[in-house]
Amino acid sequence: MPKLQQITILGATGTIGASTLNVISQHPNRFATYALTANNNDAALYKLCIEYKPVYAVLLDEAAAERLRLQLKAVGSSTEVMCGMSALEYVSSHPEVDAVMAAIVGAAGLIPAIAAAKAGKRILLANKETLVMAGNLFMQAVKQGGATLLPIDSEHNAIFQVMPARVDGSLIDSGIKKILLTASGGPFRKFSQSELEEVSLEQALNHPNWVMGPKITIDSATLMNKGLEVIEARWLFNAKPSEIEVVVHPQSVIHSMVEYVDGSVLAQLGNPDMRTPIAYALGYPERLQSGVGSLDLFKIGQLDFEAPDTNKFPCLRLAYEALKLGGNAAAILNAANEIAVEAFIQKTIKFTDIPRLIEFVLNKSIIKEVSDLNMLIDTDAAARDSAREWLSRA
Repeated sequence: MPKLQQITILGATGTIGASTLNVISQHPNRFATYALTANNNDAALYKLCIEYKPVYAVLLDEAAAERLRLQLKAVGSSTEVMCGMSALEYVSSHPEVDAVMAAIVGAAGLIPAIAAAKAGKRILLANKETLVMAGNLFMQAVKQGGATLLPIDSEHNAIFQVMPARVDGSLIDSGIKKILLTASGGPFRKFSQSELEEVSLEQALNHPNWVMGPKITIDSATLMNKGLEVIEARWLFNAKPSEIEVVVHPQSVIHSMVEYVDGSVLAQLGNPDMRTPIAYALGYPERLQSGVGSLDLFKIGQLDFEAPDTNKFPCLRLAYEALKLGGNAAAILNAANEIAVEAFIQKTIKFTDIPRLIEFVLNKSIIKEVSDLNMLIDTDAAARDSAREWLSRA
């Protein structure tokens, strides 16, 4: 019997974590959970520890970690509870770990993802901020550590599936003209500018196609999620900004496409379910059962496409601008967006204030080349301070 693949899931209590555990559960003879991590949700992590029996459980919050430690001890669990960022790095780089699902939302996922890259792990990358904040540094770590990088975002996973087996150098050298990133358009695709000014939090959290966490759902509504994916695609596929085009496709059936120089356009289709890209990455290059139902094209009936409206949804424009500026601009964009989305969720700003805040921070910041991780951390902190300054005046 082949050795069980030991998996660390960073962000186990989120939607990606849940989908990963669902796929793993379908293949008990192939995968085992080595470590499960969460921010501060010890109650949810306790249930997962009882069911999946990981070697380690990690929480960032000390009080939550102590509660979990006492609970697991009371039921005789052998799972060891650890706490803090160094613990996340430990379970991401441990010699017994074969693959790391990097699904922590936000900038907190950057450091353990880099630790996994340096340790040469198979990285299932679902954390956007790793590439948005530190694309060059992270890709260097992947190369130097000999890691295998597999994208989990449905769009990037689709692109990966329909690209040639190996792409070296530029896209054009591999016969690729452009990448076509599809976007659902979110719940407000048909809204007027005046209607967007009145959007409520409850409306923004109601995505038409995907079930996701609140932060990514808001990003999808503003199209910032697609902007971040454009930046990710630049690093994952060594693409120029001009080689990445966003196509609004409301049905979310085509997950993305690649256009070749001979006029061919290859697409990956499937039901909107994250278990498909997760199963693909877990089994790569083999394909595994994911539990996702067959795509019923007759039921869908038609597929629609349209250009994104960057006047109504300026977050996408701002992401392209940050990508073209280079250096630390994408890290600034990301930090400002995190503060803006948090403020909107707390109902202290309007939906349309999100891009206004981001543009203010980008215009105020000094764009520099990124030399190391510490510089990125300083950039992130300074951008958040500028965003809070804007909030204080709003």
